[in-house]
Amino acid sequence: MKPSRPLFLLALVVVVGTITWAVLRTAYVSLPPLPWTAVPTLLLLALGEAFTGVNILRRIRRKPGTKPVEPLVVARMAAFAKASAHAAAVLAGVFGGFALSLSNALDKQTPRADFFVSGATFLAAVVLIAAAIFLEYSCRVPKDPDERARDLGASPRT
Repeated sequence: MKPSRPLFLLALVVVVGTITWAVLRTAYVSLPPLPWTAVPTLLLLALGEAFTGVNILRRIRRKPGTKPVEPLVVARMAAFAKASAHAAAVLAGVFGGFALSLSNALDKQTPRADFFVSGATFLAAVVLIAAAIFLEYSCRVPKDPDERARDLGASPRT
């Protein structure tokens, strides 16, 4: 499994946002108001992933007072991080497109409320993307000091 690429995640946000914007230009009138509950949910997920990332990073690097981590746990966390980064990118695209579509109707009460909810949800999804990328980074096995020295062109330690 390869790490998530930020450029791919950005492209996913832009494509899904554009599709959402295009669909909402004609279908917004028939939709119910947006619920605000996605914002705390995404932020709690981001907090959990960031906390797990710090914990796994410390355990992989064998910091004092930590237990070694099982390789299968690290693999599962890496897969979870990649999946949540992609899901959060789709959500960011949907709610970013929503906010963009409503940005010209802020003089009406319902579109204005939906604009703020969709903007906050977009920001929460971006925070989740960042936390997922950090968790993915935390799951990487650090290079051996001799291998790192070879990569930099220095002679290995003896």
